[in-house]
Amino acid sequence: MNVNPPAPVVSVIILNWNAARWIPRCLESLRQQTIFSQVEIIFADNASSDGSEKVARDCMTGWVNGAVIQNGGNLGFGGGCNRGAAAAGGRYLFFVNPDIWLEPACLEELVAAGDQNEATAVASLIMDYADDTMQWWLDDGFDIFGLGVIARPGSRRATSFSSSTFAFIRADAFRKLGGFDEEFFMYGEEADLAWRIWISGGKVAAAPKARLHHRGEASVNPQGGEQITEFRTSERKRFYANRNHMLVLLKHSQHILLLTAVAFTGLLLLEGFFWLLIKRRWSLLRTTSLEPLIDCWRLRGHVRAKRRQVRDFRRHGDWWMLRFFCWRFGRWPDFKKVFKFGLPKIG
Repeated sequence: MNVNPPAPVVSVIILNWNAARWIPRCLESLRQQTIFSQVEIIFADNASSDGSEKVARDCMTGWVNGAVIQNGGNLGFGGGCNRGAAAAGGRYLFFVNPDIWLEPACLEELVAAGDQNEATAVASLIMDYADDTMQWWLDDGFDIFGLGVIARPGSRRATSFSSSTFAFIRADAFRKLGGFDEEFFMYGEEADLAWRIWISGGKVAAAPKARLHHRGEASVNPQGGEQITEFRTSERKRFYANRNHMLVLLKHSQHILLLTAVAFTGLLLLEGFFWLLIKRRWSLLRTTSLEPLIDCWRLRGHVRAKRRQVRDFRRHGDWWMLRFFCWRFGRWPDFKKVFKFGLPKIG
């Protein structure tokens, strides 16, 4: 009698675009997971041109729980991850990029925290790629601009309001909440999903023993190999990061929290003039400040449609969400980079 194998507990969805150098260690760390037999690995490639797909296939040779999906084009983070999620059978979904590696008990700890806390999503401890320096842990909440505020070490107010870099979420909740917003293309998708989790009455738990190492900014800031050695950004990154954060605020705020969008508009203009002063480039003012606002206006129909969807599953309004408000500045980590590396370079 044929018996169907049990469904995987976790589907790890690796969204890749031209990150071949990071793939072997990422996949090997998954192979070393204590619950590897209960894990499904889906490598979703956005039409990379650096041989990433072949590298992934070679690394997963003989894996009965591994699959490579070719998306056929660069669908962005949200689009590529949604394609991977559509093929996933796990009870939990874990969305990552290839520039990470997991310590052996990471997935086991994430599952345990999710099950024990009956959580919608779980936050791991994220450290630098090359050592144990903490890169991100939890968020205390959001500031006056709606930006996530990273928790101080030992903070008891930490809420994990934002999922920050990676999303470990129940598959049924991910689908109920509509998956990632593909209009974002890149940057801010996890924060957008985190807002929906809280608004819908969901819960984000913390798993401090789930240890994950992340290079970060591997495409926009490749210098230094495993360690970031400079503060570098790009006009394209600033455009998407700023536009998408504004979209998050416009999509999810009911009334009083729309003031964060007003404040963020002022911050965008300050940022644009900052770039103009230090770089003497009008294009930076345009792409970091003006074009994000113009594009949000272009997407006003999309915003209205998403607000209707949110209204259908909303359980918590703006007054409830104000419990996450912090007076500290969410972009303080960027200032710390300036102190460490000097003024940012534009790639």
